Amino acid sequence: MDTEAQPTERDRSSSRSDSEEISDTEGREGRSRFALVSRISAWLPGGRISLTLLLCLLFLLLLSNFVLQPFQIPSGSMENGLRIGDRVLVNKLAYRFGAEPQRGDVVVFDGTGYFGDADYVKRVVGVGGDHVVCCDKEGRIQVNGRSVDESTFLYPGDSPSTVAFDVVVPDGTLFVLGDHRSDSSDSRDHLGSPGGGMIPVDVVVGRADWILWPAGHSTHLHRPASYARVPAADGVHG
Repeated sequence: MDTEAQPTERDRSSSRSDSEEISDTEGREGRSRFALVSRISAWLPGGRISLTLLLCLLFLLLLSNFVLQPFQIPSGSMENGLRIGDRVLVNKLAYRFGAEPQRGDVVVFDGTGYFGDADYVKRVVGVGGDHVVCCDKEGRIQVNGRSVDESTFLYPGDSPSTVAFDVVVPDGTLFVLGDHRSDSSDSRDHLGSPGGGMIPVDVVVGRADWILWPAGHSTHLHRPASYARVPAADGVHG
């Protein structure tokens, strides 16, 4: 016996009615949105072209404020990796959702009240709890007792530092240096200032991930492997 239920005439009629009602509702919403866009376009000089440009601008502003932001390098303190006039793309989400800056990261931060009234770009050498010393017997910086080979990014001819220091980085702060040590104003220059030259993590704008311009110099910025071998402050490798 065929037990499959067959729709009655009333069932088929109801199905068509429901379908038509849904279709009419979607059609009315679509027409309403179209009418709203048409009214806004009519109000704006330039019509739909101006509206499209405004929406693109709004998208770029939101992107710049919350996700990615381009910065221009103003000085030679990070040469040769970052040169004067380079445009870098800063990832503003890199340290959101619980993530923290790591040793070796190139970061952009607001130096107001710490270095000066401007944004700065430097490399993170020490994070909260780290013991940073300059220098070992071979002239290298030590972090938590481990000497760091900076030859892959240090400016040719520069020593790791001509200024001796022995600091413990407070929790929630960073010890930062430029790659062009002889031409960089960084944590070493503010050791005697309030805060001891440390930068609060809270003032970090984001991590510099890409060089966008000039095209011939464009590249992805990687964290040097030498910092990955540095043990954490408690002796556990991080």
